[in-house]
Amino acid sequence: MIAGLDHVVVLVNEIEAAVAAYQTLFARTPSWRNAGDGAVRALFTLDNATLELMAPDGDSDAAKRIRTLLAEQGEGMASLCFRTDDIAKLHRRLDRLALKPEPVTEVESRDEASGAVLSWKRTRTSTDATRGVRMFFLELGKPRPLSVRTVPASITAMDHVVVSTADPERAAALYGARLGLDMALDRSHPEWGRLMFFRCGDLIVEVTSKPGKADETKPDRLRGICWRVTDLDATHARLAAAGVDVSEVRTGRKPGTRVMTVKSGTCGVPTLLVQPAPKLATVE
Repeated sequence: MIAGLDHVVVLVNEIEAAVAAYQTLFARTPSWRNAGDGAVRALFTLDNATLELMAPDGDSDAAKRIRTLLAEQGEGMASLCFRTDDIAKLHRRLDRLALKPEPVTEVESRDEASGAVLSWKRTRTSTDATRGVRMFFLELGKPRPLSVRTVPASITAMDHVVVSTADPERAAALYGARLGLDMALDRSHPEWGRLMFFRCGDLIVEVTSKPGKADETKPDRLRGICWRVTDLDATHARLAAAGVDVSEVRTGRKPGTRVMTVKSGTCGVPTLLVQPAPKLATVE
């Protein structure tokens, strides 16, 4: 029913500063910009997912709600939006599973630069039913345009998005049984707690919980994003030269991977870059 993670929304105070920061991080230009419903937006569409930057615009009720969220939580990840090929069928499933979806609505967006139009059908579930994580679901009329690379060593795709939980059993039931994502990994460790991977199209929803007893009534939280690169050393050099605070390159937890942490220029989103393990050649 869920074909993939379509995009992640990041709330920011000022759209131009956020666009500049992510244009530096991704080495790509925004693929779409528009305004409406109390917000201005800039989208960066990579090979498998989109990052949507959203800032309040004007004095409407919608703009005031965004400013309230920013005042309460600061800049950072605000919601996940999953993609489906049949929104009506998915809506019926969400309703049967008591996720309380809103009625499906049709949405249209016009790019400020090109005048191109995108349309989609959308619903959202009750945030209480999804353990505090805002979730939307959409059926796109046609694919979004990709963000154009500006220099070499750009970010290529999203690798995984991280959700933290104080109740891993209920989180596993939500992402696995109710949303229907395939659990690819479920591992516990006394030092770093429990780690679950759920396949979602060409990326992973990673659900983590810390070791020890926690308050299971606490809502889940969106915790960060990991992006893929093809040459981590080149990306490290590019970002360091641009004045971005980055860690040293280190060995990743997954065998064969190399990673680094981006410590600035992400609008409050904990950010990791990964160079995936090389694929083994197959013998025919």
